[in-house]
Amino acid sequence: MTTRLVQNQEDRDAVFEVRRSVFVDEQGVPAANEYDEFEDTAQHLLALSGQVPVGAGRLRVVDGVAKLERICILADYRKLGIGKIIVEAMEQAAAAQGLASAKLNAQTQAEGFYSKLGYRTVSDIFFEEGMPHVTMTKLLAHRA
Repeated sequence: MTTRLVQNQEDRDAVFEVRRSVFVDEQGVPAANEYDEFEDTAQHLLALSGQVPVGAGRLRVVDGVAKLERICILADYRKLGIGKIIVEAMEQAAAAQGLASAKLNAQTQAEGFYSKLGYRTVSDIFFEEGMPHVTMTKLLAHRA
């Protein structure tokens, strides 16, 4: 399992294909809502099993905080620890930019997963794309 920050169009296309599969096809999010005005300014992360794209994430800086977004894994590759690898890689990218904390809007069904990675719920339940979410935050470890 490897991850890398997207540096070329081929990787970007792979990220968008993984996201389409998970969010649009599987979860029913309208494609027009899945892709937004932040795609060109955000950092994208691609997770690969061998040469097969299997996961993705998006990292933005919002008000001086790393915002982890669009974290997803193809259905056949879930429960293999890939989500943890993606989140940790995104946190490392954020820390490398000097960011001290991260936040994300987690689907409530994934709240336990993020809690195990050190995230704490800081909001009531709200809905995005018809699905219940909570905002979660975490202080990032300082890298020497």
